[in-house]
Amino acid sequence: QVHLVESGGGLVPAGGSLRLSCAASGRTFSSYAMGWFRQAPGKEREFVATNSWSGGSTYYSDSVKGRFTISRDNAKNTVYLQMNNVKPEDTAVYYCAVGIVADVYHSDEYTYWGQGTQVTVSS
Repeated sequence: QVHLVESGGGLVPAGGSLRLSCAASGRTFSSYAMGWFRQAPGKEREFVATNSWSGGSTYYSDSVKGRFTISRDNAKNTVYLQMNNVKPEDTAVYYCAVGIVADVYHSDEYTYWGQGTQVTVSS
């Protein structure tokens, strides 16, 4: 059975940094894309960033490009999201997502999801 466990969320002041981690278990994910989505209260879930199965390609939403960095360690089945210069609008529940995807930006493409970790940015 596949499990994705996120960690690293919390309360951070605007301009600060936070690092999210997602540890996957239950199978080998080296051929899967691993990424992050987020959902703020009253809003739809939105794409944040994805790392291709090889780690050679990364994709970011325009709202986080230049501030967030996604990386992965296939040996540990873990994906990370380094969040720098965070803004109040980054406040959301962040979800780890894994799948063999054609459209990295579309949440329906991902097969496995974590339970989410809350990130709150204070102004």
